[in-house]
Amino acid sequence: MTNNPITRRKFIGLVGAATLTSSTLPFARATEQTPLWSKLPRWRGFNLLEKFSGGNAPFREDDFRNLSDLGFNFVRLPMNYKHWIKNGDWRQFDEKTLNDIDQAIEFGKKYGVHVNINFHRAPGYTVNTPPENPLIWHNDEALDVCKLHWQTFAKRYRGISSDQLSFNLFNEPAGCSEEDYYRVVKTILEGIRNEDPDRLVICDGIDWGGKPCFSFKELQVAQATRGYAPMEISHFGANWVNSANFPEPQWPFYSFNGLLPSKTKSEMPEAVRKPLTIAGEFVDGGVLRLKIGTVSRASELVVTIDGKEALRRKFVSGPGKGEWQEVVFVEQYNLYQNVFNLELSVQIPKGARRIEIANVDGDWLTLAELGITTPTCPEILANGSQDWGASEQTRLLFSEQAGKGALAGGTTRDREWLRRQNVEPWRKLSDQGVGVIVGEFGAFNRTPHKIALAWLEDMLANWRDANWGWALWNFRGPFGVADSGRDDVKYEDWRGLKLDREMVALLQRY
Repeated sequence: MTNNPITRRKFIGLVGAATLTSSTLPFARATEQTPLWSKLPRWRGFNLLEKFSGGNAPFREDDFRNLSDLGFNFVRLPMNYKHWIKNGDWRQFDEKTLNDIDQAIEFGKKYGVHVNINFHRAPGYTVNTPPENPLIWHNDEALDVCKLHWQTFAKRYRGISSDQLSFNLFNEPAGCSEEDYYRVVKTILEGIRNEDPDRLVICDGIDWGGKPCFSFKELQVAQATRGYAPMEISHFGANWVNSANFPEPQWPFYSFNGLLPSKTKSEMPEAVRKPLTIAGEFVDGGVLRLKIGTVSRASELVVTIDGKEALRRKFVSGPGKGEWQEVVFVEQYNLYQNVFNLELSVQIPKGARRIEIANVDGDWLTLAELGITTPTCPEILANGSQDWGASEQTRLLFSEQAGKGALAGGTTRDREWLRRQNVEPWRKLSDQGVGVIVGEFGAFNRTPHKIALAWLEDMLANWRDANWGWALWNFRGPFGVADSGRDDVKYEDWRGLKLDREMVALLQRY
């Protein structure tokens, strides 16, 4: 790997004149088409994190060489804009860091790897903590500065083909309306296209990359989705999310939607704010056990049985000691989302037929578990998931026969569920002539390896069917195929890396 900086003129000469042909590329690239906003190639690759968050190291040539030799052809570079500004002045640029990015694009050209530049922390927005202040969605100065940054990149890389380089404006926009997001993107695109009219631009979907933006078609940008659902698989054991009450991963697995938004939380669909219901014949009565997971700010839980109130409890998250297990302060929203892992029990009277569980006031809470025990039946346990994309609240049906009980009406999370949840909404977008790529996906290294591989294969099969490309988070690191730190993998020593050959082989098949 060379660390010698190159001049911009030399860089443009090296990269701008290069063209990629199938004869110079590994087998996986032989049929790739020219990238268009309306139809992206099925790129496959990884996120490289040298300039993500707090790190500001040069990108490694070995990463480009290694992933190329393994048959992959795409890297996304999620970056923090604060690394290329001077002395905290967001209108002044540091040439040293920009030279590092130049070099990464040169590595991409050298090894036949498409480079996608992403502002993971952009002037005015980040999904990370601490949040940006002011936020770009409602601040003209932040928008002006973000436009300046992208315009600077557009001018710097003008003349480099979109075969080799694309822009990804924001990482996982949230906390804004689609109208506000559209206005911001439109303004930034004007700056980019004034300098480089033909640059391929990709925009993440709204709500953390989860929902496509159909209004963006007229902006002529491709869009990127995510592959982290369900988070009980992708983020099991991750300490930067509320994973303390996640059940031991299984795939496929059965669960109910344990997310209970308050009935006053008007930004959620009305059907989702209705009570979770359990219908059945409790001839001899029984016990309902609930495990409260996370409480965002405050909530009031009410359980009614056949219309009569059986339990009412208020929960308020805050600092210090309390009935919670873990204090979690979310700086981005300036509120506490504490992990309670608190168990409650409710007597079910004989002859009961309908149980309703509702959050009647506050923000939201989660049920991590739900169990039902009757005099003739051991506990039936169901794990709760956090399904933010649900269209209605869960309805469970309890049945009991010959000393055995069952719950039906939840959701089996499997390949078909992934298709309905993660693919179908975006397929509607691609069917309208908009290119789609999965910008991030992966499983943290605390998810058992066999479970992670089974889940990954179901997602990869769905994306192959949809003809979408993807980028695993990450190449080296806890989600990746190298140096991932899993304790249930027999690694291969390969070019100085601990390579998860089984995961590499899975990715290569798709």
